[in-house]
Amino acid sequence: MLGFIVRRLLSSLLVIGLASFVVFAIFYLGPSNPAQPICEGAGGRCTPERLEAIEKQMGLDKPVVSAYGEFMGGIVKGREIDFGASKYDCDAPCFGISFGTRTPVTDELKERIVPTVLIAVGGSIVFLVVGVGIGIAAAARRGSAGDRLLVSGSLLVSSVPYYLVCLLAWIFLTLQTSMFPDTGYFPITEDPLKTFGGLLLPCLVLGVATSPSYARYTRGQMVETLGDDYIRTATAKGLPRRTVLFRHALRAAIVPIVTIFGLDFGALLAGTIFTETIFSIDGIGRWGLQALQAPLDLPVLTATVLVGALFIVLSNLIVDVVYGFLDPRVRLG
Repeated sequence: MLGFIVRRLLSSLLVIGLASFVVFAIFYLGPSNPAQPICEGAGGRCTPERLEAIEKQMGLDKPVVSAYGEFMGGIVKGREIDFGASKYDCDAPCFGISFGTRTPVTDELKERIVPTVLIAVGGSIVFLVVGVGIGIAAAARRGSAGDRLLVSGSLLVSSVPYYLVCLLAWIFLTLQTSMFPDTGYFPITEDPLKTFGGLLLPCLVLGVATSPSYARYTRGQMVETLGDDYIRTATAKGLPRRTVLFRHALRAAIVPIVTIFGLDFGALLAGTIFTETIFSIDGIGRWGLQALQAPLDLPVLTATVLVGALFIVLSNLIVDVVYGFLDPRVRLG
């Protein structure tokens, strides 16, 4: 098992390294020059000499491999960053200095990662409770009007684009009815109750919008498990319906659901852009979106993509290790 974990860990590190290099190269070699808006907006005439000087200050004059090596080296051991008139001692893990705010990216990352994690955890709890609950209820009523109503309702929710669900919830529940007047992120160290109240609606929206896929998957797994011989035997022995459903059927059906949850949780951490943007929450997703605006903030973009890839790879790694424990055949693959 140790060898399996080491192999998966090495392959995960390789994936993170490749993802970071591809992102770095795409933005570094792309048609947009981050120095151009700074040169034009700094006052005075943007001459080729001035543009070249700004590119040198931002480190854009170096070959992409050299710049990437410096960037990755800074993550491991820190580095000194020269911005011409200013020099920064960037301690490890150093993701560089933001082109826009001229502050260490790592400091901003520490502030913004908390709301993103809280939204992802809160949304996951909601879609697990709602989605798995609906799936169990539908499977227990297979073929009935209640089953069709639950499945149809799930399809209806999943057919509405997520950004539209977010926008409608914000307009009707925050602006018009004031049911959630204080939506947003408030530092958890200052007032945890206010933090919970501010993130409640975003988590509910994210969870409800994601729950239909879990409802359908849980229903399918439960229906298949309820048809097994040992379930019929348990029913024939006179066990209560609740015991058969939750102690026997759900226990067998939950393993693949847990596997999907691990993958989805990583994706949630990496992609809460719509939630954070619409509810004005300064998380990683919104931060990355802002970095795409001029001037293109390469250190921030690289850091957000790298953190997102790290979340997804770690989630996959945890799922693979758990699966390896549950099914020894996986370790041979």
